[in-house]
Amino acid sequence: MTTTHDFDATAADGSTVPLGDYQGKLLLIVNVASKCGLTPQYEGLEALYRATKDQGVEVLGFPTNQFLGQEPGSDDEIQDFCKTNYDVTFPVLAKVDVNGEHAEPLYEFLRAEAPGDWGPHLGPFYEHVKDLTPGTEPGDIKWNFTKFLIGRDGEVIKRYEPPVTPEEIREDLAQYL
Repeated sequence: MTTTHDFDATAADGSTVPLGDYQGKLLLIVNVASKCGLTPQYEGLEALYRATKDQGVEVLGFPTNQFLGQEPGSDDEIQDFCKTNYDVTFPVLAKVDVNGEHAEPLYEFLRAEAPGDWGPHLGPFYEHVKDLTPGTEPGDIKWNFTKFLIGRDGEVIKRYEPPVTPEEIREDLAQYL
């Protein structure tokens, strides 16, 4: 049975990051962007990480430029932005595609395991974004800051759509710590 731990990611410096190294930890995997209206979620993600890392929680950021070009920078520029503007200490990895024919295999797996709950119940966010992502398939990532909670065993526990804040996720984390 495939789990998140079976995948590798690429660090911003080009090195390989085996996700199996996170076995026994809870993971929050997030596709991020520096020029998005949701970019301030970096602050909440960092606060969540600092508050829970000693309890075995890791946050992994995966920059993507697939949503209106909101992450145009190089991997080095992204790293600088995260440190300078949000004092990010959790790993922000190399830029990836999360949808489409060049999607990172990890994201193909995450989307299949947790297709999401995209719809009008997301309110103004849904109304704003629904027409900005034409051609997306069911289960595709619809926008920046989609989050996946991964169990200590590598199984996908839950997908959170972009407007769900890190503060809201902290409540769910409590049952797994």
